[in-house]
Amino acid sequence: MLRILQFLYSLRSFLLFVLLEVLAIWLLVANNSPQGAAFFNSSTSMVGSILETQSDVRDFFSLAEANEALVGENSRLMEQLKSLKTDPDSVELTLDSALSSQFEFLGARVISNSLRYAQNHLTLNKGSEQGVKPGMGIFNESGVVGRVKSVSKNYSVGISLLNNDLLISSIIKSTGDFGSINWDGKNSQTAKLLYVPRHVNAQVGDTIVTSGYSAVFPRNINIGVISNVIQSGDPNYLDIEVALTTDFSKVSYVYLVENTEIEELDSLYQQSEITNEF
Repeated sequence: MLRILQFLYSLRSFLLFVLLEVLAIWLLVANNSPQGAAFFNSSTSMVGSILETQSDVRDFFSLAEANEALVGENSRLMEQLKSLKTDPDSVELTLDSALSSQFEFLGARVISNSLRYAQNHLTLNKGSEQGVKPGMGIFNESGVVGRVKSVSKNYSVGISLLNNDLLISSIIKSTGDFGSINWDGKNSQTAKLLYVPRHVNAQVGDTIVTSGYSAVFPRNINIGVISNVIQSGDPNYLDIEVALTTDFSKVSYVYLVENTEIEELDSLYQQSEITNEF
């Protein structure tokens, strides 16, 4: 035992160096969102496995709440399915095959998520091997979560809606007026609805959903509810605050959505010299 202690003592400088290096790397990754996202995206599968194990432990203690959310979602889907059944004396509506095949969906689990930065990201346990592609939309049973930014073989990093660089094309459901949802970096439960003209009759309590105008999300995915409308000093636009329907502190499982026609749309935008900001 004495020889072991003497051996460790002889290596004290090296061991201190290693400890300080590990501590420095951890502080860099943990306190800088862009570097953290790049690190998790380019790391080996071992890092992904560690994050996934950590997520497994965390999810174990929230199974009851997750199951309750799944039951509620299943109930809502069953109600929608029931409403789609036609009455004997009604005319059956056949959906356009192009529309029905425009979007494809994939499930994933969030294994890392940030909330306290101006540019937050989340890491998912699915990558290119499972069909994830950059640009795919991310949402859950509550509403929009974000958009996929980069992909590795088995993992992917997404830009959270709580990222002030992200704009989501949106509409006020009751009026059909459109604008853009953008997080102002202040409160993780609220965002701003931008570019809504002052003449629009926006009311507190109005629901905000995706517009379907962008190539990322289908129409009518929940985003939030208007919580405040301010006649600001801007002569053109309203200042609208939106309470987000997604609780980003509890995001665990998400859906990824891909527009199968996005390449054609991007090509068309390029030919027309139009910038698609969404």
